[in-house]
Amino acid sequence: MPQIRIKDAALYLGVSDDTVRRWIEAGIIGSARDTAGRTVVDGLELARLAKQQAVLPADPAGVGRSARNRFVGIVTDIVMDRVMAQVELQCGPHRVVSLISSEAVRELGLEPGSVAVAVVKATNVIVETAGVPE
Repeated sequence: MPQIRIKDAALYLGVSDDTVRRWIEAGIIGSARDTAGRTVVDGLELARLAKQQAVLPADPAGVGRSARNRFVGIVTDIVMDRVMAQVELQCGPHRVVSLISSEAVRELGLEPGSVAVAVVKATNVIVETAGVPE
């Protein structure tokens, strides 16, 4: 299993290093020492904790959909011309940008500060890592 340093675990969970250390002390997440003697946490255990700690705002639409990647957020910017618009949302710590028609922006009543849901349904999703493990 991948071992993740405390500072990186904190970054991925959006908490402080001290919070991760308190969770280790409380037994919420286990720890070990890497070959350099640094405290690390198990990647799989961290993934489970990340899912448990995730706070997702309720979808204001209340409509069932097949798309699983749904991000509720606040519209932060709209750049619009006659035909197309670029809509930017801040969904928790994630910035989501969508290119849609200007007509859709008007019909949806989108404006900076309004709540919207970014629904992502894609057959092509690129996953990157820092490098290939040896």
